[in-house]
Amino acid sequence: MDILLDGQEVQIREAASEFLAGECTSALVRKIETDPLQYSPALWEKFAENGWLQLCLSDKNGGQELPLTYLALLFELAGYHIAPIPLHSTMVPAMIIDRHGNAEQQQLLQQVLSGDLILSHAVAEANGRWTPESIKLEGRVEGNALVLNGTKSFVGSYRASKQCLVVYREAATPHHLGVVLVPTDAAGLSSDALVSMAKDGEANVQFNNVKVPLNARVGSTAQGNAIALEVMDFSAVLYASMMAGAGRRTLDMAVAHAKQREAFGQPIGAFQAIQHLCANMVNAIDGTTMLAREAWWRIDQKLPHRVNVAQAKSFGNEQCMMVVRSAQQIHGGMGFIRDFDLNLWYRRVGSWSLRGGTAAEHRRTIAAALLDQPAKVRIGDIPTA
Repeated sequence: MDILLDGQEVQIREAASEFLAGECTSALVRKIETDPLQYSPALWEKFAENGWLQLCLSDKNGGQELPLTYLALLFELAGYHIAPIPLHSTMVPAMIIDRHGNAEQQQLLQQVLSGDLILSHAVAEANGRWTPESIKLEGRVEGNALVLNGTKSFVGSYRASKQCLVVYREAATPHHLGVVLVPTDAAGLSSDALVSMAKDGEANVQFNNVKVPLNARVGSTAQGNAIALEVMDFSAVLYASMMAGAGRRTLDMAVAHAKQREAFGQPIGAFQAIQHLCANMVNAIDGTTMLAREAWWRIDQKLPHRVNVAQAKSFGNEQCMMVVRSAQQIHGGMGFIRDFDLNLWYRRVGSWSLRGGTAAEHRRTIAAALLDQPAKVRIGDIPTA
């Protein structure tokens, strides 16, 4: 992977950064936290109009078919500005549909690209774990329908979405997972709003004999396990990119404060203790950024990538939390006050670090490859036999 950005990547990053800097203020973020929708329709519409949603989808579905590393750049900026839009919840299912959906499902992507259709995806359940084994929601085939029963938790932007990509377990073959696209107004669906630290519209969703046609499934039955893992990997690594961006913003805030805040007649940034904190913050952010971009590059190149995703998310979970805590320490007491903007980034990094898998869960993925079957390990791969 070339870690240096090319001219087009720089151009897109600068354009998106300028747009978000002008449109996404901390005042807007605070306003959206108390808004029932918990996202900004106006910002979402403008974001779509600029073509940012098209970057990495295939040309046949209206996308620009750029490398997936462009998506990492976009999500880093979304984290840097903590943009109150359903970007993560929508792009994960959009990419899955783009890769594996049938013709009818792929037609929905035109509405996604225009900003008219918001998607969500449901993986985790009541225990919050991010493993294939933790998925219990049951899908049973009855005639020409798939009947879903169970509960999904921590579903981002669910109430704003019109379609939800759901990972379920096949009732007839419990060792098989499946992925299905469910309209959020389907009979038998109900939801309860969750108030997370990020205040970004998560929900618990109950499935009570929810019937959808069999052609609502994404991919074939034989592909179910692989597609379910894709959903989980895409979601996790996008959170890592967002945490890297948010961490970089808190570093910028901390450095700016250290330059102007004086103690003992000089800026506190002149003290070695502060310099050490900032140096560690840079290492953590750059490490998370590179790990996430490498994971996307490997996905784009169709190389084994599950360990790379796990490395990015586990490292980002711990190191980006260290970054925001260090930023609070550099700011002193005001860094912990809710009314101070740093608190907005702290709460989101804290929430994102718990979504898409904890550090411990992703370390188990890494250990399965590096320790359980060492003679068969390839970097980025998890042996299946």
